[in-house]
Parts: sequence; structure tokens; C-alpha cells
Amino acid sequence: MFGSIKKGLGKTLEGIRGIIPAKQERVSKELLEEALLEADVSYEVIEEIIYYLPPQNSVGRDDVKRVLGAYFIYDEDKLSAPKNASPFVELIVGVNGAGKTTTIAKLANIYKNQNKSVLLGASDTFRAAAIEQLRRWSEKIDVPIVYTQQGHDPSAVAYDTIASAKAKKIDNVIIDTAGRLHNQVNLSNELKKIVRICDKAYEGAPHRKILILDGTQGNSSINQAKAFNEMIGIDALIITKLDGTAKGGSLFSIAKALQLPILYVGVGESMDDLIPFDAGSYIDTILDAIFNTKE
Repeated sequence: MFGSIKKGLGKTLEGIRGIIPAKQERVSKELLEEALLEADVSYEVIEEIIYYLPPQNSVGRDDVKRVLGAYFIYDEDKLSAPKNASPFVELIVGVNGAGKTTTIAKLANIYKNQNKSVLLGASDTFRAAAIEQLRRWSEKIDVPIVYTQQGHDPSAVAYDTIASAKAKKIDNVIIDTAGRLHNQVNLSNELKKIVRICDKAYEGAPHRKILILDGTQGNSSINQAKAFNEMIGIDALIITKLDGTAKGGSLFSIAKALQLPILYVGVGESMDDLIPFDAGSYIDTILDAIFNTKE
């Protein structure tokens, strides 16, 4: 069973309850602003939310839900796998420490539970620890992996992974990448090369480029995300460690700034704690901490 978004937002909801201890039928805009600010919604987004609410000072649940829902409108068709894409290749990017490797394992486990075959590619050859960590995860979840020694060409690993998957008729390929940001020029060149080589190995690959963001960083992760998007063009996001932060409201700011869909959120340590992101459930969970009834 998947974990729940309520579990992931536990600390965020505590912060909101610190501002609005008792649920209300209607809430003043001033109190709503404070609650959203406490949840790490950026001030720019809060001003926009208030602007689009009805003019009266107090607002109801449906008024707020209508405005909040607008931040998660995107073309879902772009997220579906291309027809006849076999294997379906996903490139995973993100800074070190964001939970990238663990998220790859959880994502692979999701595909396994869908009765799909999976192959991992360890293209973060900058760190020996990254290769070893992904290799151990592959053993733990019983998924094959293509890897090499530290310092080898990461693009070659990506090519070999895709070639192997094609030969073995694997359904899904997930490729890890380096996440160092201290030299963005080198990282950008490396990632762009991996993307080019993936396309040479299998035309159209990678079919989806996913950025992993650390949920505990809240709004501060937006500039980081923009940097990766400028490098290679990100298709979707996964937010990790949501259960470890009171900054759950930052997803509104992230969605507005990047205009990219959030695929999954991490709400715990277990393999089942990577859950599909549902904007409606996310918004309802936050509003449940503010309003006592559904209108």
C-alpha cells in the first residue's frame, strides 16, 4: 500500500494549526496569509492567491480550493510513454543529498509491482559511493544494473544500459546521473552529452527527464531546479523528504516557478513511501487543517 499525502504533510499541518488552532467555516484573508506563509508558500504566490479570491475579507473552502488548484494545471498527455517506446528510458537528475539514489530504487520497485521489467544504469561515475549505493539497492530490490568503475565515461554507461535493455526486451530503464553543482559548466556539458548518447542508443531517449528535489529545502530549491531545466529541459519532478519538513506549501511555489508536473512525493523511508502526487488530495489535506467542513 502506498503511504498517504497526509503522512507526508504532518509537520506542515502542525505549522498551520499553530496559526489557526481551531478549524473554521470561513477564514479571514489575513489569517490565511499567515498560515500559507508558515507552510513556506512564497510571498509572491500568496499575494497572487489573495488577489484571485473573492473581494470580501473572509473566504470559504471552495473559494480557496478553486484558486489553489490553478497551480497544478498541465498537459498530462506529455507524461505518457511514447507509443512503442520499449524500453521507456528515464534520466534522473538532481543534486547530491536530495535522495536521488533511494528514489530511483523506489521508482524501480513501483515498476516491478506493475509487473514491468526494469534495468538501472549507474551513470554517476563521479563518486564511487554513488555506484556502490545504487548497486546495493539493485540487489535489495532484485533489479539488474549496468555499472562501471569510478571515473569512467557516464555517457558510455547510459549507452550500454539502453543497448542491454533493448537486447533483453526490458520495459523500463532508469539512469542515475551525477549531481555536483560546484562546477555547473562541467555538469551541464556532462548531462547534455548523456542526453545525446541516449538518443544515439535509442532514438527519442531519454523519454522523460526527471528532477529530484529535496522537500526540506522548500522554496530555496527553485533556483537549483531552474539551473537543471536550463541545462537539459526537465519534463517532471519528484519531491523527496516531504515528511521531514514543515515546508510542504512550497509545492505551490515550485509548480508556479517551473510549470512542470510533480510525479511523486516521498513521504517516508520505506519502499512504499514514494506516492503518486495528486494535486486534489494535496490541496484537500491542507484545507482540512483550516476548514471544518466541506462546503
